[in-house]
Order: sequence, then structure tokens, then C-alpha cells
Amino acid sequence: MSVHVTNIRKTFGTFTALSGVDLNVPAGKLVALLGPSGSGKTTLLRIIAGLDQADPGSGQISFHGEDVTNVPAGKRKVGFVFQHYALFRHMTVFENIAFGLNVRPRRDRPPASEIADRVHKLLKLVQLEGLDARFPTQLSGGQRQRVALARALAVEPKVLLLDEPFGALDAKVRKDLRRWLRRFHEEIHLTTLFVTHDQEEALEIADEVVIMNQAKVEQVGTPQEVYDRPASPFVYQFLGNVNVLGGAPALATAVGPHGPVLVRDGQLYVRPHDIEVAPYVPGSSGLVAEVRAIHSAGPQARLTVEQLPGRELVEVELSRAELVLLALNVNDRVYLRLRQSHSFNHDYAI
Repeated sequence: MSVHVTNIRKTFGTFTALSGVDLNVPAGKLVALLGPSGSGKTTLLRIIAGLDQADPGSGQISFHGEDVTNVPAGKRKVGFVFQHYALFRHMTVFENIAFGLNVRPRRDRPPASEIADRVHKLLKLVQLEGLDARFPTQLSGGQRQRVALARALAVEPKVLLLDEPFGALDAKVRKDLRRWLRRFHEEIHLTTLFVTHDQEEALEIADEVVIMNQAKVEQVGTPQEVYDRPASPFVYQFLGNVNVLGGAPALATAVGPHGPVLVRDGQLYVRPHDIEVAPYVPGSSGLVAEVRAIHSAGPQARLTVEQLPGRELVEVELSRAELVLLALNVNDRVYLRLRQSHSFNHDYAI
């Protein structure tokens, strides 16, 4: 079931939450809505679910070509999972999962035996077999989130929407659960849209990433596309660490794999792992810098170097093995060479 969003606007008083947003979620895909707090991603998700309404006359929401803009949330056949689970504390796991089925009007409610069968199948699917009689307080955070997911799936939704599903969990549980969600999605192939502000999370598990900023969509693409070919300075800086080199002296002397990088106007963006460090040998080519700090804990090492003569601080990432070979000390002079860089004014050459 594909989801199409066309020219959706939403304002709260003088604040613009969404400014003419368009979005296409292909059927069966796992799509991440990624952006900083206040970018509009949760507002968009709630409008797709029917929990909030867009501004009057501001566009359309359609599921697989069917206009659902004015269809109530309860009739859109959407499963919604909240960040803080929203489980009923006085109900067992079984009762929580079955809730959406049991509250249906009698004419639409499946028989009790069918509900029980569906709940037990879902417990197996989310790897919580044998926990049906427990209460939410007896579960871990990761288990409670899987119960919330099973409850959303019990009503057989056409679309699954998740709002910061792992936001309330600690780092290790987040990592384990997002990998589980990726495998889970590969089993069910249900069109899924999830909100996150965690770049690593989005890039690791999504089929497509929708990057939002200041009430608009900045870029849509596969994780590889948005990381390797960012459409704007915001996307470049939001998706991981980046050095922004500015000023004619620095840019005129920066060196890439095929020679000098010439940037006549603007700034040069380069990620720390795309910078090669070489010993300083007078007469060699490269951006001259001096080491200001060395951080060597873990498998990767990080250098903070000061570019000369521009006096800009530059972060560099390299392997521990490379660091050992270089045998660097603080205040040593080095050459920097750029393996890959980007300028958004396109007025540069390598």
C-alpha cells in the first residue's frame, strides 16, 4: 500500500510546522522520516495517520491512490506505535495486543477464538511467546515496544507508522531492536514509515530516507544516496561529522587525489574520514596543518589539527594502524590531502 502526500501545510498560530510538503512512500518499503527536533516529521506522521488535520484546503493524503484526507483515523486502517508504548498498565500483554479487535462493534469483531489465534501468532512474530499473561511493568523496555508493535499489527493495518519507536530505550537496546525491526520488516513487507532524529538509525535500517528541516523536505533517497550525494549543506552536516573549510587561502591549497582543489567562492565540505594525513616534507603537496590533539581510544583514532595559515581547526579520522605508522605528536606539522570533498556552489574543480 503506497502513501502519497501532496502539498500538506500545517500551522500552529504563527508557527509553521509543515510548509507545502510532498512525499511518496512506495508500497512495501521501510521509510525513515529523519530530521532535528521541530522539523515537522512527527506532525507529518500524525497527519498521515489522521490523528491531526492539515490546514484547510492544503493538500491531499492518499493510500494507494485512494483519497483519505477526510477519512477519520479509525477508518484509515493505519497502525500507529508511539515512542512511550502507550500500553494499558492494568491489562496483560495478551489483552493489550487484542485491544484494537475487542473494542470493535460487535458486527465487525472477530470471534474470540480468532482473536486469540491472531494474538498468539503475533507474539511469535515479535518473539514474545510465553509472555502473554504478564503485565507491562513486568517487561523490559524493548519487550514493551514489541508489544506495542504487535498491538498495532493486530488490526491488520495497511500502513504502519512509528513515532520515535526506540527513543525511550538505552543505546544497546536501541541497536538490538532496530536490527530486529529491519529483519521483521523483511518478513512482513508492510509499508512502514518511522520518525527518528537518529542519523545512524535511519541510515542503517531504512530503504529510503526522507530528510526534513524547517517544515520542508530537504532530500529523499536511499541511505547511500543521501550520504554520498547530499543535496544541501544542511543534509551534509546533519548526516555525520563534517569539516567546513572556508576562505581562499585554505581552499586554494587543498589537494585532492588528482591535484589541487580550486574553490573560487564559498565553502568546501569534507568528512573526517575522507582526509589523508601525510608527514610534512617541505616541497610536497597538501594542506599544511599542525597537530593539536590526538584521541586514540578504540579502533579508530581522531586528530584535531590546525590548518595553516587559515587557523581553522579540522577533525581527521584514521585507523589506529595509520596513527602508529605516522608516529605523530602534538605540535607536529603534517600535510592533509582530501580524498573526497564537496562544494555546493559547483564553482570548483579537482
